Amino acid sequence: MKLATSAQMKELDRRAIEERHIPSIDLMERAAEGVAEAALSLLPGRPGKCRAAVFCGSGNNGGDGIAAGRLLFLKGMAVRVFLAGSYEKLTPDALEETRRLSECGVELEPWDPEDLGQSAWARGSHVIVDALFGVGLSRDIAEGSVYARAVELMNQCAAPVVAADIASGVEADTGRVLGCAVQADKTITFTLGKVGQFAGDGALCSGEVTVRDIGIPADLVRSAVCPVQTVEADFARAALPRRKADGHKGDFGKLLVVGGSVGYTGAPYLTASAAVRSGCGLVFLGVPEAIWQVEASKCVSAMPFPLEDRRGLLSYRALHTIREKLAACDVLALGPGLGKSEQVTRLVLELLAQTEKPVVLDADGINALSGHMDVLDARRGRITVLTPHDGEFARLGGDLSGGDRVQAARDFAAEHGCVLVLKGHRTVTAAPEGNVLVNTTGNSGLAKGGSGDVLTGVIASLIAQGVPAVQAATLGVWLHGRAGDLAAEDLTAYAMTPEDVIGRLPAAFREIL
Repeated sequence: MKLATSAQMKELDRRAIEERHIPSIDLMERAAEGVAEAALSLLPGRPGKCRAAVFCGSGNNGGDGIAAGRLLFLKGMAVRVFLAGSYEKLTPDALEETRRLSECGVELEPWDPEDLGQSAWARGSHVIVDALFGVGLSRDIAEGSVYARAVELMNQCAAPVVAADIASGVEADTGRVLGCAVQADKTITFTLGKVGQFAGDGALCSGEVTVRDIGIPADLVRSAVCPVQTVEADFARAALPRRKADGHKGDFGKLLVVGGSVGYTGAPYLTASAAVRSGCGLVFLGVPEAIWQVEASKCVSAMPFPLEDRRGLLSYRALHTIREKLAACDVLALGPGLGKSEQVTRLVLELLAQTEKPVVLDADGINALSGHMDVLDARRGRITVLTPHDGEFARLGGDLSGGDRVQAARDFAAEHGCVLVLKGHRTVTAAPEGNVLVNTTGNSGLAKGGSGDVLTGVIASLIAQGVPAVQAATLGVWLHGRAGDLAAEDLTAYAMTPEDVIGRLPAAFREIL
């Protein structure tokens, strides 16, 4: 799904109104219909036995809310519509919606945070509509303001909250929370999804996001160039590699996994196991000799072999053996459980510099790059996929201080010519060309040691099977998250393990076959 910026939405609205002569009030009415339908769907009983509180600002987003309040009233609900802001600043369309509301016998009430009756009405309502601010909000909601007090009350109410276009307080282009934000249960967004509803903290504030067609011509919507998109099942299905009916194991890729150290025997095992589960034909696992017997006893489908080590960590002298094995493989997955030492760092940097093969770099492989970004830059034109979490990303020089994960990932991938998989809630995959894909699967049960090792194995396996790097990374993230969701459904996010995620990969694949 394409994700638009606030500037793109403003331009689409302008073109629809000025070039196609669609009355802006008609767009507002259609937007309000979507909000009202969502509010009605959340009621515990018949509308005639329920009541609603609608919080509006002075802009056109407030007009959407005023119109939605009228439509809910006409459905039989008891409705009060509160204006947080100045009546004199209402836009022309919002004024027209206020007139229509008044004709129905419902007046737009100035919101007073000290009015106990208004607060009691909201607390006793069966649904809340948030229409304080739209996608144009660009500065913080001031602490203690009437807007902040309205946000606070909506978040305290037991009733579900429906946000009109975007949860108030969320920055549409980044997902940053501007001071404070409404915690919506549903967001009815108009025409296109917004970046901030799927990335950053905004993804946590938006609830279930539904895109509503409000009548902007389809050709205008198609013409919007959106470098940020979400990853859904349809994308995953299209990216999935097809398997030859008469294929043999050599046709489905050969992967070399290098990792492990004393104390970190699980990581390389998880990576290799996930790669096999993801369809790779042959998976080789190079580990320090000190843990080779452990891996050999665990790995049934992958093929472990020992490498020279020093005090339980890989030795630089293992480079020759790794290069020989890699020559017969298609992809290198480097880093799971490697540990840290001067020799490990030298080994990682030398492998990155020498090999022309695609590399998926994770964990301590990423840490070895810290302070040596020139080695990564020198791989521009070769396939390099990095899978850092926020801490590893910061050690590589990534900047998340502005709260914009999408832009930070895009900047890094473009600067260093790599594919970046920035892990976290709504994992972001950025291509060096500037495109960004935001994942929609996964849950907090994946926030456990070993989950990243599984992801590395899935992505590397898909590249080995011939999937282009960006699609492989994006598909791998989707499959990993979906397998995690299936594991959580069966076992809960508390009790699931990385091995459970590997065990649900077949079901995740089956959903998109």
